[in-house]
Amino acid sequence: MAKQAVARELDLEPIDRLEEKITRLVSMVGRLKAEQARTAEENARLAQELEALQQRLGDASAAATEVAALREERDTIRARVSEMLQQLDALAL
Repeated sequence: MAKQAVARELDLEPIDRLEEKITRLVSMVGRLKAEQARTAEENARLAQELEALQQRLGDASAAATEVAALREERDTIRARVSEMLQQLDALAL
């Protein structure tokens, strides 16, 4: 009878190992799902951050274009004022 109990115990050993492996697999799947959810949230956050940065880049580009136009206008005004001053100096003889 003791032999029968040992034989039954030996027969269950592969099932015990399988159960342990399945338990570890279920645990791993749970961790992977949680990691996937965190990664998806991080991806969404980074996508929003990227969109905001692209908007800021567009705004900065528009501001740079405006600054260049204003500098060009300033240089034109300086040249015209300089020309007017020269004409005034010529009148004062």
